[in-house]
Amino acid sequence: MTDHRDLLAGLRAAVRGEVDFGTTARALTTMDASNYRRVPLGVVAPRDADDVAAALSVCRTHGVPVVPRGGGTSIAGQATGTGVVLDFTRHMNRLLSLDPRARTAVVQPGLVLDRLQEAAAPHGLRFGPDPSTHGRCTLGGMIGNNSCGSHSVAWGTTADSVRELSVVTPRGERLRPGRGWAGAPAGLRELVDGELARLRTGFPDLPRRISGYALDALLPEKGADVARSLCGSEGTLGVLTEAVVELVRAPRARALAVLAYADESGAAEAAAGLLPFGPLTVEGMAADLVPSSVDLPRGGAWLFVETGGDTDGEARARADAIVRAADVVDSLVVTDPARQRALWRVREDASGTATRMPDGTEAWPGWEDCAVPPARLGAYLRDFRGLLAAHGLRGVPYGHFGDGCIHVRIDFDLLTGPGVARFRSFSEELADLVVAHGGSLSGEHGDGQARAELLPRMYGARTVALFERVKALWDPDDLLNPGMLVRPAPLDANLRFAVLPREPVDVAFGYPADAGDFSAAVRRCVGVAKCRTESASGPAVMCPSFRATGEERHSTRGRARLLHEMLAGEVVTDGWRSTEVRDALDLCLSCKGCRSDCPVEVDMATYKAEFLHHHYEGRRRPAAHYAMGWLPVWLGWVARTRTAAVANGLASVGLLARAAKRLGGIARERGIPRVAGETFTRWWRGRRASPGDGALVVLWPDTFTEHLSPSVGRAAVRVLEAAGLRVALPPTLRPGGRVGDARSRSALSLLTARRARVCCGLTYVSTGQLDRARTVLTRTLDLLEPVLATDAPLVVLEPSCAAALRTDAPELLHDDPRAARLAARVLTFAETLERYAPDWTPPPVNRPVTGQTHCHQHAVLGEEPDRRLRAAAGLTGDLAGGCCGLAGNFGFEKGHYEVSAACAEEQLLPAVREAPESSVVLADGFSCRTQLDQLAGVRGRHLAEVLAEALEY
Repeated sequence: MTDHRDLLAGLRAAVRGEVDFGTTARALTTMDASNYRRVPLGVVAPRDADDVAAALSVCRTHGVPVVPRGGGTSIAGQATGTGVVLDFTRHMNRLLSLDPRARTAVVQPGLVLDRLQEAAAPHGLRFGPDPSTHGRCTLGGMIGNNSCGSHSVAWGTTADSVRELSVVTPRGERLRPGRGWAGAPAGLRELVDGELARLRTGFPDLPRRISGYALDALLPEKGADVARSLCGSEGTLGVLTEAVVELVRAPRARALAVLAYADESGAAEAAAGLLPFGPLTVEGMAADLVPSSVDLPRGGAWLFVETGGDTDGEARARADAIVRAADVVDSLVVTDPARQRALWRVREDASGTATRMPDGTEAWPGWEDCAVPPARLGAYLRDFRGLLAAHGLRGVPYGHFGDGCIHVRIDFDLLTGPGVARFRSFSEELADLVVAHGGSLSGEHGDGQARAELLPRMYGARTVALFERVKALWDPDDLLNPGMLVRPAPLDANLRFAVLPREPVDVAFGYPADAGDFSAAVRRCVGVAKCRTESASGPAVMCPSFRATGEERHSTRGRARLLHEMLAGEVVTDGWRSTEVRDALDLCLSCKGCRSDCPVEVDMATYKAEFLHHHYEGRRRPAAHYAMGWLPVWLGWVARTRTAAVANGLASVGLLARAAKRLGGIARERGIPRVAGETFTRWWRGRRASPGDGALVVLWPDTFTEHLSPSVGRAAVRVLEAAGLRVALPPTLRPGGRVGDARSRSALSLLTARRARVCCGLTYVSTGQLDRARTVLTRTLDLLEPVLATDAPLVVLEPSCAAALRTDAPELLHDDPRAARLAARVLTFAETLERYAPDWTPPPVNRPVTGQTHCHQHAVLGEEPDRRLRAAAGLTGDLAGGCCGLAGNFGFEKGHYEVSAACAEEQLLPAVREAPESSVVLADGFSCRTQLDQLAGVRGRHLAEVLAEALEY
């Protein structure tokens, strides 16, 4: 038995990169994007090829296996292992050179594909293969899996784009595999020469044959290409340290023909007939995977057929020709690049959205990417559907119809013995079906553990034995990724769900989308790692902390993995008290971006609040939880004692401010926001009401509007009343308060009721003080009984408070039906005007806008009504995406300032700096306005303030 302490010491002595055998590093790498889980001993982040060779030497001495890992998005389990994981994303992630004239690039294995595409684009070039995970998959992983992507009908697989590799063998030999037997290990050529007949006849000829080793690439008529033969070997033969890859000329213009068919079989049968037109893509999707909000031609399934050309007209003409030739129900040709990107995002997110059936049932990979000859696809899909029905299973096929490659997530029951047995029997029968249609068990993602056991059904025992002989030549000690491709582990072993608790975990939130099961909520993360993209595009928010730090533990996936291991109890052994989970969640901004941007709607903000609730139960909390979690209480005291001037004066004294920040756990770099001298409700009581004759709306006096920026509330009242609406405030007496009773003073009510204020509980939720949040929200519901008895909406000006009322309140008070009724009444400022004053025309502002959509607005509320209101007022341009980085209490907490500022520098601050001087800086959230003020010295304004000012003119 290996002494792991000696192994750790040996690696640290030999390797210059990081060597981490800690709980967090191991927990983060137990899984990839498959159904499988293996617990490694530790993780090594090599700095260069010397480090790789040193790590292999130490591991070989100790008899410990090694697993190379890139983005960890493999779907068949090949990026997991029980030994030492080599993480190439930390250091060996560079583009070493790019030669536009030769159309080649030299890359390290940890380079993310999008970084290569960005570098090639100015030269009119690109790397041909483009998996849907292009924002986080690495070139090393693509070579290991022989990845393809949507453009493979034009540019082939990764193997078609690889010219030369640099490889370290398990015994430390450094080779440069290429054509003409370059870089072949001793004995390989002799082995191939003795098996020429088998290599010429035993490998199916189809565009997406990824399964097994590509030994036919070693045939003399194919150039004896050793580099190509390593593509798809899943890290089992050698460790890649560098690659020379070929680039292709990108078309200057593109058009997207969206062809509608009655069903997926019709689309599948049509796909092969479109190939003679030379399209760039022929991708298929059925209606089950398309959100209802997406505007597509009428039909039940679609082909996305992309064409290219030197001009827009040429690309459009090719798309029109395909539409004319296709027998379709309906069609659409899209030439606008922004709309094309939006449609492609729907397709790219399918690997995540397919993990939930329309009724919410979980679905899993395992048979994710079988491929058959394109002309056989329609027939294969009919047989595939029949097999699903025979086993009582469901799945939604989609994918690369032009290459005959189908992706599908199936609602396997992988939690019970009978369910796992059905998974096995279905897998065996499906393998036979694929082979009967002349196909490959894997058409893109590799065999891994999911399919390698069944390779004899595809290749026969003698060819599989040949695979084992090749493995022995490259890796005689079986050091690299054992259990993959040859001598595989059973396809139903090491399932990641087996370690999760079978009984429901006692939790505070209701988790309605997961039937109240916290384990099911955590299982949502399937590892596709959209949260690991290094730059946010468009309005996307997720995951700002990962983009700031680049560390897996600060991604949504990383945190979900740690929570999974916390529930499993094997690696993370101290449950809710885990410091590893706490530290990973510490930099979660609770921006809720994952709730909308994650394809499977992982809600890490809720999981964080749940964890903090249990972690600090019965224990003293960090000072910031009291200072900022109880902010409504402290500000309420200031208002009741009318000491705002005193508080502001003390906060302006440097010594006192520093002491207060130290005592409250606030970052020393932060300024303390000023408290308003007159609260919003005090202003409300003293104003002369405008009677109005329109609909009644109840304006929510959130903590931030009430105490810190009452000008927003005053402006909102001005605009709402100008639109003809009758504005009221929620009751402040219980029981018996009236709608709009902020000024009611009846003697009877004062004798029989207590005065209180409504509150969404946001600050308590974000700090995990869920018992207090329940108390506050229950009191709020009591106060709102008169409002809920009317048809009046609740207008909430602060996006974070609106999101809390829409989502946190009903999920936390899942046992109180009033919470759901309250959530249904919540409207944003723009939604209110659109719904209750549809004929009102806002005053013309006629200026460009800059700023950022609030992250909670993006994730929970939606921005379309705001866009329409801005357009009606002549406010032109789009707001930036991402997160401002302050995020309520997050950016104020000690230790968070640098990450907070980095988040702001990603999109918000550059957008404001680069905007024309005449621009209106919009920031509906108090946090966003504070961040702009403290980091850029810029005053951001709520949309209500901008419109109210325009009304004056």
